[in-house]
Amino acid sequence: MEHLSSSQITLYLQCGLKYKYQYVESRPKPFRPAALAFGSALHSALEWLHKERMKGNGVPLEILCKIFDADWYAQKVETAIRFKNGEQEMELAILGKEMLALYAREPPQRLLGCEVPFTVPLVHPATGETLGIDLEGYLDLVEADGTIVEFKTSTAALSASDIDSRLQFTAYSYAYELLHRKPPKVIKVVNFVKAKKPRIEIVETRRTKEDYAGFFLVAEGVLRGIRAGAFSPRPGFWCKECEYAATCPLWQRK
Repeated sequence: MEHLSSSQITLYLQCGLKYKYQYVESRPKPFRPAALAFGSALHSALEWLHKERMKGNGVPLEILCKIFDADWYAQKVETAIRFKNGEQEMELAILGKEMLALYAREPPQRLLGCEVPFTVPLVHPATGETLGIDLEGYLDLVEADGTIVEFKTSTAALSASDIDSRLQFTAYSYAYELLHRKPPKVIKVVNFVKAKKPRIEIVETRRTKEDYAGFFLVAEGVLRGIRAGAFSPRPGFWCKECEYAATCPLWQRK
C-alpha cells in the first residue's frame, strides 16, 4: 500500500473486516446510509460557498441551496440511500437548506484554502523513526490565522472529550505542523446538529507532540495488521448501518 489516511486508520480500528471489504477487495456497496449522503451534500455546498468567497464573489442563498439540491439528487442517482426509522427524504432536504442558511449568516473569515490536500511522511516526533509510508488527506478549511476548520453533521452535540480523542484531528494537526513548521492555531469543529430546530455548535481542540507520538504508534500497529492480513470483524453499534452487513459472517450468525 502506498499511503494511509485517518479514515483508513479509524475504520481498521473499528472493524478490520469492513476495512478489508472496502479497501482491499473494493467490494461495491449496495446502499449508502442517509447520514453519509446528507453530510456529503452539505459538504459540497459548503465547499462551493468557500471557493466563491475566496474569489471575492457574493453567494446568494438561493444558489447555495441549489448546489445542495443538486448534490443531494446525485447521491440518490449513484446508489440507493437507506434511511433510518423516522427519516424522510424531503425533511432532510429542507433541513440541509435551513442549516446552510444558518451558516451563511455567520460573518465570513479570511481563508487560506478550502479542501486542502496534504501528503506527509509518518514520522515519530521524538525518535525520528519513520513508517516508510505517507499520511494523506484533506482539510475542509484553513483560515488565514492558521485555524483548521472541520465540518460535521450529527443528531446530537459533540462533547469536548469526544473531539479531543478523535484520531482524525490528531492527523490534521500533525500534517499541518509538518507542512507549515508550526502548529495550527486551533482545530475548530463546526457541527451541524440535525434537530427539529437545526443549530450550529462549535467545539475547539488542540494537539501536542505527545498526541503525535501516540498517533504514530497507532498507525504503526494498524499498518502491521494490514500487512499481516489481520482483518478481524468487530461487532458494535456501527453494524446496524454497515453496507456489508449482508455478507458479514458475525452479523449473519446474529
